[in-house]
Amino acid sequence: MLNKNEELCIACGACEEVCSKTYFKESYREKSCIQVEGGTDSRINVCNQCGVCIDVCPVKVIERNKSGVVMIKKKDCVGCFICVGSCPEEAMRQHDDYIEPFKCIACGLCVKVCPTDAIAIEEVEGKQLETLDQIAAGRE
Repeated sequence: MLNKNEELCIACGACEEVCSKTYFKESYREKSCIQVEGGTDSRINVCNQCGVCIDVCPVKVIERNKSGVVMIKKKDCVGCFICVGSCPEEAMRQHDDYIEPFKCIACGLCVKVCPTDAIAIEEVEGKQLETLDQIAAGRE
């Protein structure tokens, strides 16, 4: 899972660029799974792997992998975008060029290019993974 320290973010856009280039083969901010709102206080918007989308998907194509990362089986997705509208972090993305949503899969490429270490990868296991599942199910 990605951890973020917004105080360190300088809104340089390196994370957005590497993400969109890697997954969509073009440098286009709207096609980045991580998005940064610049200004005096930068805000890093990225999936926190809460799993709310798992429960709202009507065709059950969103699942949590063994590492705790929420994944979309895109080939089976019907493109209803209910997950996009239900995401409490507004981190499930949609773009008109694609018929299915997309989100951060914690690949870590953004971590490697961040010049200020505002983003880091954290392994989720055991109790943390259980807690994420409980939050997604509304049983905190």
